[in-house]
Formats: sequence, structure tokens, C-alpha cells
Amino acid sequence: MLRQSTAIICLLSILLGSPLAAAMTIVPPGNRNAAQPSVPGASARRTEALRTTYEEKYRKVRDLLKSDAALRHKIETTAKIYEIDPIHIVGAIVGEHTYNVDAYDRLQTYYVKALAYFGSAISFGYGGEDVDAFIRRPQFGLCADKTGSYAAWTCREDIWNSEFRGKTVDGKAFPNDRFSAVFFQPFYAGQTFGLGQLNPLTALQMSDIVNEVSGLRKLDYRRPQEVYQTIMDPDISLAYVAATLKMAIDSYRTIAGFDISDNPGITATLYNLGNPEARAQALAEENERRRARGEKERMPQENYYGWLVNEKLDDLRVLF
Repeated sequence: MLRQSTAIICLLSILLGSPLAAAMTIVPPGNRNAAQPSVPGASARRTEALRTTYEEKYRKVRDLLKSDAALRHKIETTAKIYEIDPIHIVGAIVGEHTYNVDAYDRLQTYYVKALAYFGSAISFGYGGEDVDAFIRRPQFGLCADKTGSYAAWTCREDIWNSEFRGKTVDGKAFPNDRFSAVFFQPFYAGQTFGLGQLNPLTALQMSDIVNEVSGLRKLDYRRPQEVYQTIMDPDISLAYVAATLKMAIDSYRTIAGFDISDNPGITATLYNLGNPEARAQALAEENERRRARGEKERMPQENYYGWLVNEKLDDLRVLF
């Protein structure tokens, strides 16, 4: 079932101009950094506002996973379908709920929230221009022939960054912020949702792969309520979390020549940062320059978020 998504990654590496690595380097378990990299100030402010600590938030999400056998079964089943270790899904969930939001005490709360969003008046747009009209601007013509939701939305995100972000176009000023934050988060910038803390743009990118692998209905950006319900519903959103992690693993394997499947701290880092294919490409190019100078290649490294996942790995492994 994953053959087509893997083929997408292989094609992507060719389009980006990066040759597939002749030899695969296995990234071993554990952290490359002896001490945790610095945590962003925004995360610290959110945690302070909740009058809690990172350790307390970690224990809360771990206890949710520990107490809910049905949730663990959903994670294991989804991981098997996407051919990844369930610890990668756990790492993404733990990292998000430790540093970005606080976990709900019960899984049922996520279902209730999903139904609430389905009835909300939500639209994707900015400054009175909905995203449907925005992506019809001539600058996005290069994206018209892209096949699949991942290629199409990644292309649009690239055009946003190069042509609109922080610029005034046709008399309209656009913020110097991420495409997802400007057009796809109508409540407030930086907001993500659900058990996997997905943002709508990530869900739209993964839509075709999830449709192919899990058989779930494709998402349509013109139906924003359905997009939000999808990322809030654990029965559906776990597939999008798994697809995102699988994309990261495949990107680093086929583009950069690294097998990161044994290091959930690295996959959690990429889940947190996004754009795994671009990061894999940058690492491949850096290591090509290093080899040309006779230097040792640089291994993928964890950020503060992935560092915690690796640090707590023994504690999380016992859940499964």
C-alpha cells in the first residue's frame, strides 16, 4: 500500500536534483547532543501561562497513553498499516503535548471537540481573500501540473515563501509568517489541533497518501469544517500523523541516504519542524560538500523536542 507514497519521495528527490545515496547510513538510537538544545521562548511562555512544568505535562500525556488501552491499540494498528514503529507516533504525540499544548485527561474529549468544530463557522483565508481565490493568482501557475496533494500544496507553500511572504503584492501587504499560519489557522496564528497537534495545511498535504493507504476520504480545502474535524478525531488523525512520520523516514532514506527509523527523536524533530524533504535535501547537499573536502558527514540531529523523546524512550517503550 505504501509503494505509491515511496515512489512520490523518489520522484521528489529527482526533481530536487539530489542523487539517491549509494550507501545507506543507519542513524543509531539515542541523542547526538549531550544536553538538551534550548527550548523556544514561546513554549516556555505557554507552559508558564498554564501554571505547569514540562515534566508535569510530559507525565500527563504519558499517563493518558498508559491508562487508555484502546488508544494504544489504535496507535499500534495505525503504525502497522504505515509500516513504522508505533514509538514514532508516540514520540510525536508526547513532544507536542509536552511543549506545545496540554493533553486532555481522556481520549473522549478529543471526539467531543471534533464534533464541535464540525458545526463551527470556519473559513480559510486572509484579509478578505479566501485561499481558493488566492491560489488562483498567476504566481501559482507553476503548481497547476503537480500531481497529488503533497506535491501541490508543497509547491503552493514554496510560492508563498518566495513571492508573498513579508511582501506587498498588487497593493496588498502579506505577513512575514508561514503559509499555514496566515491562511489556514482562522482562530489564532500558530494553532494546531488534536491528539497529534496537526495543522490544516499538513493534513491537506497528506490527504492523498492517507486516502491511498487508509482509504479515508480526501480532504478539500473548500470544506474547512471537515478538515478540522479530521485533525481533531483520533480515529482519523492518527493516520495523518503516521503518514507525516512515514514521509520523513522515506525522505531521509531516499534523498539524504540516512535510515532514521531506529531513532524516534529524529522523527519527532522532523514532525515538529516540518518540511522533511527540504531538510533532507539540505543535509544531502551539505554532506556532498563535506565529502568533497574529505570531511566526515553530518548526521541528522535532534532538537529540544526530539531530545526529550529519546531521553524518555525507556519510559515510553514499556507502554507497548
